[in-house]
Amino acid sequence: MIPSLIINLAKSTDRMVFQCRQLANLNLPMERLLAVDSTDILVNNYENLANGWERKLSPAEVACFLSHKAAWQYVADSNKPWLIMEDDALLSRSVPEILHELINQEDKIDYVTLETRYRRKWLDKKSIHLVGEYRLRRLYQDRSGAAAYILFPSGAKKLLDKAQRCAPALADAFLCCSYELNSWQVYPAAAIQLDQCRNYDLDFANPFISTITPLNYSRIKASNYVDYWRFKVRRVAAQLRMGLRQLSVCRCAERVMVPIQKNDYEYKSDLNCK
Repeated sequence: MIPSLIINLAKSTDRMVFQCRQLANLNLPMERLLAVDSTDILVNNYENLANGWERKLSPAEVACFLSHKAAWQYVADSNKPWLIMEDDALLSRSVPEILHELINQEDKIDYVTLETRYRRKWLDKKSIHLVGEYRLRRLYQDRSGAAAYILFPSGAKKLLDKAQRCAPALADAFLCCSYELNSWQVYPAAAIQLDQCRNYDLDFANPFISTITPLNYSRIKASNYVDYWRFKVRRVAAQLRMGLRQLSVCRCAERVMVPIQKNDYEYKSDLNCK
């Protein structure tokens, strides 16, 4: 079985309790990876890390990226695939069977996302059967989501190599633009974040306040005029790369919303999510 690696802040014990219940319910092995806390990032180091993407990152966003980077290193060091999860990910009850089917796919796959976030993705028109209604489709362009993904050692090495060459970004944006990955999507999706329950008409209230974008969150402004225009240029360049990517795959792929199997989340009433 592919084990689960939960990214969790030391202070977020309630989230860890939720994940322990969820994974015990699914009989999935797990380990905890202590997330990087934004308060541990020194001011000078933060400024060095926060200004290389399409806008200035907040300390929490930098910490989130560093936490995922630590998870990639964990996968590379262990030399086996892991299901990397943020601590507010909600899993389908079919995930154990899906993981069982994917365990021997290392020669074909770097990265598999289980997640959907109510945004369209570019997926291959062809698919590979997994279990039940679930299939595997090649993922050519995603837009967001880093809450639940399977990373193979080959993919971890590619991401770590890119992280050596490129500045930190939003963790999901970094994954989505890593076109060097052999990426796939579980279809229908087998995971969502708790903040997406309403979008998918699931009767689970999110009990957690976001540690990345709390209610009073506002984007941090550029430190100076030069950085402001650098962010603008990077954003335009990223949009151009995305457009070229979509043009390159438009014959074999389609832009679709990834649904979920709603009945596969009914067991979550046992977890006291409300």
